[in-house]
Amino acid sequence: MNNMKDIREILEKVKNGDMEAEEAEKYFKAAPFMDLGYAKLDHHRKVRTGFPEVVFCEGKPDEHIVEIFKKLCDEDGRALGTRATNHQYELIKKEIPGAKYDSVSRIIKIEQDEKNEKIGNIVVCCAGTADIPVAEEAFAVAEYFGNNVRKIYDIGISGLHRLLSYVEELQSANCIIAVAGMEGALPSVLGGLVSVPVIAVPTSVGYGASFHGVSALLTMINSCANGISVVNIDNGFGAGYIASQINRLAERK
Repeated sequence: MNNMKDIREILEKVKNGDMEAEEAEKYFKAAPFMDLGYAKLDHHRKVRTGFPEVVFCEGKPDEHIVEIFKKLCDEDGRALGTRATNHQYELIKKEIPGAKYDSVSRIIKIEQDEKNEKIGNIVVCCAGTADIPVAEEAFAVAEYFGNNVRKIYDIGISGLHRLLSYVEELQSANCIIAVAGMEGALPSVLGGLVSVPVIAVPTSVGYGASFHGVSALLTMINSCANGISVVNIDNGFGAGYIASQINRLAERK
């Protein structure tokens, strides 16, 4: 119910004597979510965690997804949806003309002000072009959360010289997202080259024995390189979120 802008305005009014503390207390006791019956929109999430709620679009009925986006935009002026279809985008665009859709990352994005200042330095890498959809999801999420993000794609270890040509740029990042399928070795190589956290994202790309990403997941979990954390298979969103947290911490110095 209360977004960050509202909270700052109320605190400023109390400070200046334009609002009694008792009146402000009543406002802050209001429910921190909007109950739609089928969904409870967590408008206080940004206050608690620094990042707004993101909509997982897959499987949601048409009427629900449209109403959720409308309510989020009414409250915060922006919204982000992951794993969206073009059909869902067309429905939302009819109600919110400013909506944008990327068919590769499957991200729906609505931003009233796209000139928000970006901070820090996150690098998103992927091993092969087949991994790009997951990498693009990570990129879109990290960028939406206010980070400077750079892409370096198709640098898998089957051609190690490609990766090594970017070492200087990789070493300048605050954190790195490494997306890979097949045997999932890219994060291990990166972990031995840089002094910053590497967020490993296994993808479901690969032949039969890759077990839809389980092989890459196990490789990443068992990496001998230090400083590597691992998210779930194809979870570009989770990687983009964690990278945003790390980048913010790095920029506080």
